[in-house]
Amino acid sequence: MNKQRLLILGAVILLLVVVALIRGGQQTLPQVSTAEASLQDVVERVNASGKIQPEIEVKITAEVNGQITELPVKEGDVVEKGDLLVQLNPDIYEAALLRAEAALNTARSNLASARAQVAQGTANKIAAEKAFQRSQVLLADKVISQAEYDQSEASFLSAEANLTSAEESVRSAEYAIRSGEASLQEAKDNLSRTTLVAPQRGVVTALSKEVGESVQGNGFTAGEVVMNVSDLSTMEVNVEVNESDIVRIHLGDEAEIEVDAYLGETFAGVITEIGNTALNAGANGFSMDQVTNFSVKVRLDRASYTHLIEGQSDDSTPFRPGMSATVDILTAKETQALCVPIQAVTTREVGFADDTDNEEEASGESSLGLFCLKDGKALWVEVETGIQDSKHVVVAGAINEGDVVVSGPYDLVSRTLNHNDPVEAN
Repeated sequence: MNKQRLLILGAVILLLVVVALIRGGQQTLPQVSTAEASLQDVVERVNASGKIQPEIEVKITAEVNGQITELPVKEGDVVEKGDLLVQLNPDIYEAALLRAEAALNTARSNLASARAQVAQGTANKIAAEKAFQRSQVLLADKVISQAEYDQSEASFLSAEANLTSAEESVRSAEYAIRSGEASLQEAKDNLSRTTLVAPQRGVVTALSKEVGESVQGNGFTAGEVVMNVSDLSTMEVNVEVNESDIVRIHLGDEAEIEVDAYLGETFAGVITEIGNTALNAGANGFSMDQVTNFSVKVRLDRASYTHLIEGQSDDSTPFRPGMSATVDILTAKETQALCVPIQAVTTREVGFADDTDNEEEASGESSLGLFCLKDGKALWVEVETGIQDSKHVVVAGAINEGDVVVSGPYDLVSRTLNHNDPVEAN
């Protein structure tokens, strides 16, 4: 019985050895995925995300200090240009205006007095001059003494000096009037700044103060923001674009916009502004530990969302400032261009397919190319690439429409597959 078991076991082992030898003698070819080079329309895109905001938004700030006494608007109200938005307490500015008017009137009175002194000084100078001239004649005739002549000359010089002083007083009074006029204008301006009016037609989109609260005006820092007035008829998306993509974006490029609040809707847009300085630039230079992004503004085409606001006013919009949006910027487009799958293009060393084993001639430089499947073999073909979308890339070189290219597996295409290797398509 044991002998029979040993014979059966030996036969099984022999059979396994024969099967292994048979399979070992057969060559297993690499299995590859393939695709055809074809003519397609390719649109290159740059994807970015950001927030919706009005294209024109004015922050209403106080220019002078004061307490709010009137606030006739609330958030969401539509206002016209020139409408009253905020009234500050004008008491101290009205008093300042009265003081400025009084100071100006005093300066004008001083000018009148100075001019009168000039007239009096002119008359005194004329009288002293005539007396001095007579003294000269009398002294020559020895009618008066030298002392009397000197007194007459001193009186003339004194009258001349008094006239000069009076004329300078007139100038000083004129300067005082100019200063008073400037102070009066400043007082009027400050009084007018207690009334804040709408600089444009729009909607009150934010209101941060209430009646009775005090606001700080412009000083060493910017004045406090009381409210925002926005033109909601034109909205835009402010997105951040990486430095590697910003060079492909141009003013006027079209864009497709998806808003998180409107699933399934795609809105049209256009690039209206591209930032010239990175967002990570600070007062002390650039922060090296932050991602370098640039601001890009995309205007929403109102015609693409009018169906959401049918029957509403021109100030209506389906979007609210701060909503999240995703933008696809269409940076380039080619029609019926020769394309292959992106994963089919890889890199190899220059001279990779030259059928040479001379390693000393290898340059170490890389070139782009792909593997074409011909007669069961993968043949390396160098190509130049153009624009690409999410699936295909435009190629040019020794490849034609309908050629079969190797598109996978990734590890095989990018690393292990060699020129002229036999392969088997799935």
